[in-house]
Amino acid sequence: MRILITQETDWLKRNPAQQHHLAEMLSLRGHEIRVIDYEFLWRIEARKRLYSMRGIFENVSKIHQGANITLIRPGIVKILPWLDYVSLIFSHRREIKRQIKEFSPDVIIGLGILNSYLSAMATKNSNIPFIYYWIDVLHLLIPSKPLRFLGKLVERAVLKRADRVLVINEELKDYVVALGALPERSQVLRAGIDIGRFNPNSDGDAIRKEYGYSEQDVILFFMGWLYSFSGLKEVCSQLAQIENHNLKLFIVGDGDAYNELCAIRDRQGLQDRLILAGKKAYQEIPAFISASDICLLPAYPAEKIMQHIVPIKMYEYMAMRKPVIATKLPGLIKEFGEDNGIVYVDRPEDVVEKAIELIDSASVEVLGTKARSFAEKYDWDRITDQFERILEEATKEKAGTNETIHR
Repeated sequence: MRILITQETDWLKRNPAQQHHLAEMLSLRGHEIRVIDYEFLWRIEARKRLYSMRGIFENVSKIHQGANITLIRPGIVKILPWLDYVSLIFSHRREIKRQIKEFSPDVIIGLGILNSYLSAMATKNSNIPFIYYWIDVLHLLIPSKPLRFLGKLVERAVLKRADRVLVINEELKDYVVALGALPERSQVLRAGIDIGRFNPNSDGDAIRKEYGYSEQDVILFFMGWLYSFSGLKEVCSQLAQIENHNLKLFIVGDGDAYNELCAIRDRQGLQDRLILAGKKAYQEIPAFISASDICLLPAYPAEKIMQHIVPIKMYEYMAMRKPVIATKLPGLIKEFGEDNGIVYVDRPEDVVEKAIELIDSASVEVLGTKARSFAEKYDWDRITDQFERILEEATKEKAGTNETIHR
């Protein structure tokens, strides 16, 4: 199959997510994959020009050696932040039409807001099915709050036009149906895990040695994009208040809160208990998780963007046989339940106390074993099999529907 994917974030620089795994797995199975992305991070990087030209990146792979993704990045205007979105409408619409003509995709998968709308409109009277794929509630991530309502309206319109709607968990399915997606066209495609790569027998000793951890140290671990609502600032503040200096926090990743976390570390004297390792290559992540003892997802439950999602890092933590302390996010509770290696707390401020409780009760290994058993059911090969079937079914259904209409 020829598959076109559109998204409104940086395919190259952002951490690997669901779409990266699936696209590369499908590429390895012989499917042709093209991606249209957006230079999302230009706002926080040094600007060399007031605009960017269209670019093509060949043979892209972030995770699986041998995968072959062609990435197309339409140009945008960078004079003012809001002008990039205006220019995106024109450049992405032109690119989507160009790819339909030149690439002749069998299916288009949208992960954004604006370019998903453009894709849905471009496929309206064609045999090309449009699949709207939700891994986040994207309008809640729009930096400008007044524009979030507009983003929600666009999402609602796309949900109604989509031939299929895919979500990564049951909570998110309920959300998109409430927003306007047809229940019979909506289904869950869960996140997966590379069981071989995320092997609990991976050696983390070299990482512990590199960063100066002793055998007595107990490492709390978080990885990923550092959003301001991640709850890590609150965890750091609680860490500073305990006397046990062998309990330490290890953070791998970058993002909005990175500089503030550095400031908290310096202000509260946490230099020997808080390490911010920055962003690391995906291939290194298993060793970093292996070096830890307990993994964290301490986001505030009241944060709207966290209500309906299940970050892929949860499966990666669990596959490494690590217990996870997480706040009571509805999506997590619905997805993982109460007895699969995850321990829930009400607030980020409760994480450190709960970690001490787990250590004192010697339940870390038992919880880790339960986590691994759960994660093993979601191997990427199985998830890709399901995704492949969905794409084939959607293509046949769209072709059959249009054939019936034209008779």
